[in-house]
Amino acid sequence: MKKKEIKILLVDDEPDILEIVGYNLSSEGYQVITAENGEEGVKKAKKEKPHLIILDVMMPEMDGIEACEIIRKTSGLEDTIITFLTARGEDYSQVAGFDAGADDYITKPIKPKVLVSKVKALLRRLRDTDSKKDVLKIGDLIIDRDEYKIILKGKEIILPRKEFELLSLLSSKPGKVFKREDILDKVWGNDVVVGGRTIDVHIRKLREKIEDKRIKTIKGVGYKFVE
Repeated sequence: MKKKEIKILLVDDEPDILEIVGYNLSSEGYQVITAENGEEGVKKAKKEKPHLIILDVMMPEMDGIEACEIIRKTSGLEDTIITFLTARGEDYSQVAGFDAGADDYITKPIKPKVLVSKVKALLRRLRDTDSKKDVLKIGDLIIDRDEYKIILKGKEIILPRKEFELLSLLSSKPGKVFKREDILDKVWGNDVVVGGRTIDVHIRKLREKIEDKRIKTIKGVGYKFVE
């Protein structure tokens, strides 16, 4: 997808943030839409169907957490990438953001160039929905969903089914934080009754086989795959 086709919705009650961040993203070629509070942000999200939404947390009318929850429940916006951009960096604020459905959490202050780099990383998750791929390539890692195998740095590695499905889920959206309950539901479903410890064991085994740095733990929330 070309940059000029990508829509980014920036929601913040600080005019300076809207101007500076909006300018830098526009300079990169993205379509930038702005809103000054959560309520306006939700309305524009429903109307414009952006690919990425950047939300502040503390805003008038409706805060970012509530706005994120509403957007996540809106038809047509389920796959929209959402990140918070806020001065609130406390652990409980980040957990609340992820629980609301955010994909990432960026704390202010941040240099415009660094923010643009983070935005580019988030947008790498966009997939062409018109072409279903059975093989996923991420750097030196190839995941073949048809044959249930992976190739890391040219070496084939056979994984047990659940380990493969767990890796396939996490790597489907690099950088996205998958909550523990979502992992249990999508990988194990209703087949058997398992606990959170089951995920930890499978994550540990995966880290031993594909390098520890590729899977990051988000304390109190879940896990994400790092490119």
